[in-house]
Amino acid sequence: MAGTSPHVTSLANATPAFESELGSVTLVDATALPILSGLSIKHVALEPGAIREPQWNVNANQIGYCLSGTVLVSILGNADAFSSFVIAAGQMYHVESGAVYHLENIGEDRAEFVLALRDERPRHFSLRDSFGAMTDAVLGNTYDLPASAFAAFERSPAQQIVRRTGAPDIPSTAGLPNAHLFDVEGQHPPLSYAYGNARLARKQYWAALEDISMYSLRIKESGMREPHWHPVTGEMGYVEKGHARMRVLDPDGTLDEYLLSPGDVYFVPRAFPHHIEVIGEDDIHFLIFFDQPMPADIGYRASASAFSREVLAASFGMSERDLPRFPFTPVDPLFVARANPSDPVR
Repeated sequence: MAGTSPHVTSLANATPAFESELGSVTLVDATALPILSGLSIKHVALEPGAIREPQWNVNANQIGYCLSGTVLVSILGNADAFSSFVIAAGQMYHVESGAVYHLENIGEDRAEFVLALRDERPRHFSLRDSFGAMTDAVLGNTYDLPASAFAAFERSPAQQIVRRTGAPDIPSTAGLPNAHLFDVEGQHPPLSYAYGNARLARKQYWAALEDISMYSLRIKESGMREPHWHPVTGEMGYVEKGHARMRVLDPDGTLDEYLLSPGDVYFVPRAFPHHIEVIGEDDIHFLIFFDQPMPADIGYRASASAFSREVLAASFGMSERDLPRFPFTPVDPLFVARANPSDPVR
């Protein structure tokens, strides 16, 4: 159903911003999904031997989740802050805005990433374009070389994905612990129920994060993400597996319900009530990105415990006698069991 709602579109079916035999880069930003605010998303695919050329983001911190493959990540931050490490499926990297970095497929299989950027219209520079902007003389002065040393430099635009001609050069330190690396799927789920679990890439567990985070959310057919809202963060989700239904309420009273399939992207603005449930028998796996390092959450279940029955009855326009016996809930459970039959899919 992607494309029929202002909250959702398809990343899988979007036209790539770059595509060649070496891989592709696909972007969903505010041009493709105007409701986006503070977040955007990319899918990057690298064939064996392909390199996502060195580049840096102008206006956005970035986190990346590896869907498949084995990839070398190299980052240069402030002057001498070098990092190189290898990531595999289920692991993540973080790179600050302005830090130059590269991704290199060092395995034998296709590598794929989902990247979240902390701006709805991200911009970047490539190392190739930045070198091409300077004259041979300026480059020579920079490296204590004659201008002629740069005579063979191409001044054509960068290609985003390029081919490695030899064997990968993996630093001996690439296997050491690194603050930019987080093994989110290797984490024991901090929130785990019989009908779902959540692994949390947030500042509580990943100190490098400053203005972004991610939940790896799995829900079984027997469970449901309870209706809730995030008081200070927008939510951008990517469907990695399964089919789901979401319902979102806008402040003007508009109700939007839509179905989600693998490769879809949705966005819920901060404080908009919404819920997620499985459609079909397969589990769902969502990568949910937030524009805060520690996203807050208010659920319907705890909300019913925050006010007296008199207040709730008056608010709902019913007698206290007819008000349901809400269970006392001091802490929202995130997931709830789906004991009732599913509503028909419209």
